[in-house]
Amino acid sequence: MTGIPQPAFYIFKCQQSAPPGMPKPSCVSQNNPESQELMQYLAQQLMMKGIIATAQPVQTSCLNRCQQGPVVLIEPGHTMYVNLTKEKIDRIIDEHLIGGKVVSEYLIDDSVWGEPIPPASMAR
Repeated sequence: MTGIPQPAFYIFKCQQSAPPGMPKPSCVSQNNPESQELMQYLAQQLMMKGIIATAQPVQTSCLNRCQQGPVVLIEPGHTMYVNLTKEKIDRIIDEHLIGGKVVSEYLIDDSVWGEPIPPASMAR
């Protein structure tokens, strides 16, 4: 096969930033300089490991889990990691994306995530 491979993973990184003084938390915070660097850090690490073509980072707006931010959602698997730091990103890349094992201690709690709701069950 030639060209760019189909990605094995899509890594959706919330890049939502609330304006200064906004009471609601956000994944990219003016009060947390590291949160402002995480998307670039994620992409750089994927490039350095040589897997960016098969583990594709995607910038998104709000993923509706602001209290747990910064967050990423990895598909396939519907896996959401919360309270991200650069160190957590390193482990997620090495253990989940490369190693195939979910880093369970970084997962969103079931009480705020739960099972997905099929659109057909909500359609009017």
